[in-house]
Amino acid sequence: MSKKKVIPQIVKDIRNKIKRDIDWASEKGISFSQLSMYNECPKKWSLQYKEGHKQFTSTIHTVFGTALHEVIQHYLTVMYEQSGTEADKINTSDFFEDKLREEYKKQYIANNKQHFSSPDQLREFYDDGIEIIRDFAKNKSKHFSKRGWYLVGVEIPIVLNPHPKFPKVVYQGFIDAVLYHEPTNTIYIIDFKTSTWGWTDKDKKNENKQYQILLYKKYFADHFNFPLENIEAEFFIVKRKLRESEDFVIKRIQKYKPASGKIKVKKAEDSMMKFIEEVFDQNGYKQVEHQPTINDNCKWCPFYKVHLCSATYP
Repeated sequence: MSKKKVIPQIVKDIRNKIKRDIDWASEKGISFSQLSMYNECPKKWSLQYKEGHKQFTSTIHTVFGTALHEVIQHYLTVMYEQSGTEADKINTSDFFEDKLREEYKKQYIANNKQHFSSPDQLREFYDDGIEIIRDFAKNKSKHFSKRGWYLVGVEIPIVLNPHPKFPKVVYQGFIDAVLYHEPTNTIYIIDFKTSTWGWTDKDKKNENKQYQILLYKKYFADHFNFPLENIEAEFFIVKRKLRESEDFVIKRIQKYKPASGKIKVKKAEDSMMKFIEEVFDQNGYKQVEHQPTINDNCKWCPFYKVHLCSATYP
């Protein structure tokens, strides 16, 4: 009988830390999604969050991403808490189908019971997801090791006050997966992304995308009192489609680790601080008119289409 691994104390401490809930009656919750939208267009953020003009934004892509996240997270949980053999016994096809159906039904209801995809499209995305899961399981040892590694958890919650001058503004985020490497006392933060063809160089250089994982790194260090320099952060990107190439093998899994030194982390933190300072005061939202950022993205904006934004798109 193999000896059971002893879980390091730091892993236990992180798992057992009491989650801080947001008091929605007196506090304002913010997230990376809000920061990203504000950086894209302050007016769009204002209409969505400040003025409460909620627009249905789910697509088959978001449904697919949510369902696939849950399958991969479940697989990793079984792999680390039991074994890779047990993880391989999971009927991932049925599990994925159930999650895809559940998430689609949830978003269908949120869309006033109006369908936003077709049976053929759902079948296509289901087939793509199965190919991703098979590839992930087949090559799991290339991406995830168990020797010296521990799964801290999936959907790790981070809830804290990011700006000392605004104690009623509370950040909330959930990290897809967190691993701990005991030999080097290193935390690895992993953010799963689904993509049709994978990330291009333009995607990798997009600072707004990078800010998400850089803020995870900063806030994880603050929230769990863990050394910032001992935290690594990485995007784990899975592709629905593979381009044909005669020159080399196209991989379905793509990993990208952006530079995450103190300067880069500080830049991401400063972006969040600036956002908070520009939209909040001590009484809540500032009573100011946020201006639109006019560019090609306007034609895809749901608020522009229903004339809630007066921006003049060229």
